Amino acid sequence: MENKLDSYEKEILEAFEKGELKSTSNLENEIEAAQEAAKNTFNKNKRVNLRLTEQDFDLAHVKALQDGIPYQTLLSSIIHKYLTGQLVEK
Repeated sequence: MENKLDSYEKEILEAFEKGELKSTSNLENEIEAAQEAAKNTFNKNKRVNLRLTEQDFDLAHVKALQDGIPYQTLLSSIIHKYLTGQLVEK
């Protein structure tokens, strides 16, 4: 599988390969902060009420059943992908 890096990631990789990166003096705290951020990435703590047409609601249920996931998870995933630019039109 080919890794696709964005320009920022490429810049970091190049700096690493050139030996330009320095370790932090507070490594344990940095790791702890990164782990906490990763844990909170998928922490769903906000609720939203969403009105859908009956047809869209039924289609979401069917698609969720096909994927073997709850329809709320499917809708949450769609919204997340759209907001992060991962959901694109055909």
